[in-house]
Amino acid sequence: MGRTHCARLAEEGADVIAIDLPGSQELPHTAATVEQHGRRCVRACADVRDAAALTEAIDTGVRMLGRLDIVVANAGVYDGLAPSCELTEDSWRRALDVNLTGAWHTVKAGAAHLLDGGSVIIISSTNGLKGTAHTAHYTASKHAVVGLARTAANELGPQGIRVNTVHPGAVSTGMILNPAVIARLRPDLEHPTVEDAAEALAARTLLPVPWVEAVDISNAVVFLASDEARYITGTQLVVDAGLTQKA
Repeated sequence: MGRTHCARLAEEGADVIAIDLPGSQELPHTAATVEQHGRRCVRACADVRDAAALTEAIDTGVRMLGRLDIVVANAGVYDGLAPSCELTEDSWRRALDVNLTGAWHTVKAGAAHLLDGGSVIIISSTNGLKGTAHTAHYTASKHAVVGLARTAANELGPQGIRVNTVHPGAVSTGMILNPAVIARLRPDLEHPTVEDAAEALAARTLLPVPWVEAVDISNAVVFLASDEARYITGTQLVVDAGLTQKA
């Protein structure tokens, strides 16, 4: 989704600071996509758990581009799924460190550069609005970023800066469409396929689709970053094909 966010923002006229883990193979592709839209892309490697490295990456990008108007906290992990009482300490810490502390680091480092009209967007999840089995660590972290966003909205609002969360349902990325998650979706099958997973996921939504595409989330990001959303702050925008509303 991160690459798609960059592409859509570039398509709308934004230069981009793209940050990924050290050793990322995605950054060159992301930069090329941004540049195809005629915009500049500053690439940097930093782990969102490392506040100093992340801050340096953002500060450097702002110096190169001249200003910062939009912050998108997108980094997240969804792994180590298990019943709450069987979760490992490592799985719990990793989810909270990346999904929550990483989002806080991103907001903290980015908001320092924002001026009146700035927009902060944190990518949460439908698990930030409801619980599901075997995801206590992920669900706790995604609920927590809603609290982070609501608090930041109160703190930054007087400066004219908006803060919101976006809540995707299942998205057709590797976070969902991987063997471990597919097996969990179809425990009745010995070797389930993506098509088998699609059948299970489609049964959970109101609209007749199993998942949304990354660009659907990016479109929500672009909207919240735009002047069309100038009076929207402290809210949760859900893009889930009706997953959270299915009876």
